[in-house]
Amino acid sequence: MSRLTARFDVQLPNFHFQIALDVPASGITAVFGPSGSGKTTLLRCLSGLERSSTGFMRLADEVWQDESRGLYLPIYERPLGYVFQEPRLFPHLNVRSNLLYGFKRISLQDRRVSLEQVVDILGIGHLLDRRPHKLSGGEQQRVAIGRALLTSPRLLLLDEPLASLDIERKREILPFLQRLRKALDIPIIYVSHAMSEILQLADMVLVLKAGRLLTSGSLTEVFSSLDLRGLRGPYSIGAVIEANIAAHEPEFGLTRLEFKAQSLHVPLQPLGIGEPLRIHILSSDVSLALAPVTVPTSVLNVLEATVIEIREVDQATVDVKLDVGAPLVASITRKSLVKLALKPGQRVYAHIKSVALSEELSD
Repeated sequence: MSRLTARFDVQLPNFHFQIALDVPASGITAVFGPSGSGKTTLLRCLSGLERSSTGFMRLADEVWQDESRGLYLPIYERPLGYVFQEPRLFPHLNVRSNLLYGFKRISLQDRRVSLEQVVDILGIGHLLDRRPHKLSGGEQQRVAIGRALLTSPRLLLLDEPLASLDIERKREILPFLQRLRKALDIPIIYVSHAMSEILQLADMVLVLKAGRLLTSGSLTEVFSSLDLRGLRGPYSIGAVIEANIAAHEPEFGLTRLEFKAQSLHVPLQPLGIGEPLRIHILSSDVSLALAPVTVPTSVLNVLEATVIEIREVDQATVDVKLDVGAPLVASITRKSLVKLALKPGQRVYAHIKSVALSEELSD
């Protein structure tokens, strides 16, 4: 698998940005962290807008920057697309002309993305003759993303593209970003401070703080890391699980999912059998038992698990990291920990009170 590798060291007024990264050059890599952590600085370095005197950047087999050899491609020579928080469309041009602005400047042999592809993926065919002021915020941002895609980029940088949108507009545009990930083989670096967006979109996650990379890994690994509890706001920690639709139970308004030969129930989904569905389980929604329940209970979702790690949170609470075929975290009281006498390697049963679907989450 091709990789994106980079090293940057930039001294800014009152801020020292120093990072080394190595991520797959595929899918969506989300960059997450508090305000002032260096998220936008990372994109500026990757794009060539910010120069690191000792910087290095390689995308697959192409080196765009290697200061040790005097190599530095400025932004206009880097085959990338950059989408900002604001759409920045040309107000005097209609949607079609905005989309084709960069496309016309790409040589025929370098065009890998067509207007027809972009229009279909982003669902903007009915907008082509409109001017930007006739579009909603979500529609404008879809056009901005389309314009970037039509430059046939090797890398797409998205800098909090949904930050200026309200919740309804976010819900409108997120499905198109999910389609984009599946339809085009273009690696995306997606900056956001909104955990709900990252949970829905990301394959990999980089967590930044004060100009440093705290951790990186798959979404599942990062979301369940006990070391990062304080950075995730209301979402705390828990699990992100990729399951598949196993059956529908319309008489109960439920869909049954299959995950590692175990079952989970969620509200009825408009998806076909076998289709994937990403779900989120918060640590506060998980309780533990030492043995299977032998009497009827209202809890539908129970997963067999093995205790991996136990970490004190405060005087009253501990986090118990579990293996259910993927990492899962349960936040329980210290009294419950003592009562159950939990220890690493122990077999337990995780009772899940609530399973969240990605589209139900919002910031």
